[in-house]
Amino acid sequence: MATQSPFSMLEGLFQNFNLPFAPPAWAVDETHRRVVLLLNHVLQQEPQAMERLVRQKGRVVLVQWRTFVFKVQVTPAGLLDLATADTPADLTLVLTEESPFTIAQTLMEGGKPAVRIEGDVQLAAEVNWLVDHVRWDIEEDLSRIVGDAPAHTMVQAGRSFAQALQQFVGKAAPTPDRSGPAA
Repeated sequence: MATQSPFSMLEGLFQNFNLPFAPPAWAVDETHRRVVLLLNHVLQQEPQAMERLVRQKGRVVLVQWRTFVFKVQVTPAGLLDLATADTPADLTLVLTEESPFTIAQTLMEGGKPAVRIEGDVQLAAEVNWLVDHVRWDIEEDLSRIVGDAPAHTMVQAGRSFAQALQQFVGKAAPTPDRSGPAA
């Protein structure tokens, strides 16, 4: 008997409402600015990532999922800045999976969501390298605020929670019947 994911019920509930969720423009703009700040903070912790991005200065990457669009431009310093709406994208990454719960499940399983890639191949290779090699050292950032021991404890608790959630999602995912025909 296949076990159905509890997320499918929530997803069906959200889809049935069909509410036109459109946050105000100022909230979208502020969220984009905060994401760029976080991405730049992470990039600054990896000098090799910045060196790779310097070679792509001025290039524009557009990321899209459903109606959400996020467009950034590589700066001469190897960091990111918001690109203007009229700037053409050199690389477009479109998340093809419609379900936020399926995307979350894929990420929790350590995978990458399905993406349609259009545009510059070299820029796409650099973005892929960044995704594969750059990680946020949240423990280091927390230790600056709360100290080393509490930061380590908080990160360990977070990892335990993530691992438990990952195991739950893995158990909840339907598994194909491999029993085959009886001999």
